[in-house]
Amino acid sequence: MIAIELYLAVSLLMFFIGIYGFIARKNLIAILISIELMLNAAEINFSVFNRYLYPQGMEGMFFTLFGIAITAAETAVAIAIIINIYRNLHNVDVRHIDSMKG
Repeated sequence: MIAIELYLAVSLLMFFIGIYGFIARKNLIAILISIELMLNAAEINFSVFNRYLYPQGMEGMFFTLFGIAITAAETAVAIAIIINIYRNLHNVDVRHIDSMKG
């Protein structure tokens, strides 16, 4: 059986890669992918803590599935917004978003 520390290390690594990508990237798609990495890291934590604290319970798995469903819906809405921004500006760079004002 794999130790809990290894799962948490993978989750921590994914979360910090997501934070770095969110801060460092200027492309909206790359920022969206970074947010997805952070959400997936949280979902790994739900599953791992459920497995190790309550091996017979399924609450953590249900939270994980619910989180995946919400993440999929959030991604669909975000991609629709990004497509509309691209249609108006012909660019998905964060620095050019403020030109839509007015």
